[in-house]
Amino acid sequence: MVDKLDADLIALLTEEPRLGVFEASRRLGVARGTVQARLDRLLRSGVVRDFAPTIDTDRLGYPVTAFVTAEIAQGDRDVTVVEHLEAIPEVLEVHTITGAGDLMIRAVARSNADLQRVIDRIVSDPGIMRTSTVIALATKIDHRAVPLVRAAVLTDDEDESNRRNAADG
Repeated sequence: MVDKLDADLIALLTEEPRLGVFEASRRLGVARGTVQARLDRLLRSGVVRDFAPTIDTDRLGYPVTAFVTAEIAQGDRDVTVVEHLEAIPEVLEVHTITGAGDLMIRAVARSNADLQRVIDRIVSDPGIMRTSTVIALATKIDHRAVPLVRAAVLTDDEDESNRRNAADG
């Protein structure tokens, strides 16, 4: 569970990830120890996983983004398929999905021709039975979490208010 201070701290560090604890405490108007304790708790609980840099794949030389839906052979093959996909640097994410297909793979490439090479590597595992690929033309909303964190605070506050009202009622 996060509160408003947690959400403000996450938003601040998302906007300026290199900001130190002292400066964050100054901007948030709380003690340095409070910010450090909040960061430690957010990391320990897994709400904040790391402070890794955000990589712009376009500027890295990989302007083509594709989403590959893969159907895999049933059974224990999914473990070997995932291990195979982990070995492909252009594969950025793999999710188990419902609906058509078993895995959703986000991959990048240097060009459309290079995407063919990446797809060929993806499908080279015998556990991958069939794939379907779509190319992203533009990213309208980058990966983000701050709006969700703020919404979680509102939801938690509303739940607490409803519990208090029910107890008073």
